Amino acid sequence: MAFIAYPLHVLSGQRLRAVAGGLASRMGLEKFSAAQMVDVQLPTTDGREAILTRPTQPEQERHVLLEQLKLTLPAQPPPRITAAALPL
Repeated sequence: MAFIAYPLHVLSGQRLRAVAGGLASRMGLEKFSAAQMVDVQLPTTDGREAILTRPTQPEQERHVLLEQLKLTLPAQPPPRITAAALPL
């Protein structure tokens, strides 16, 4: 694991220094750690549930950093629909 982690750590530090001079790779990871994927659960009229997975919107500072690094948020997956609950 460390064999893969170290080159990623060095590469992320280099990319961050190129676009945000004083930002170290550890600080960059802390900025992006607030990003989350959230499941929004919506009940349907027939007893099933639609589950929409959505990313949280980045605050202004993280949004600017994403643009400078030329990164995009992951695409939103299609909704999932659960089966209706069976009566007991």
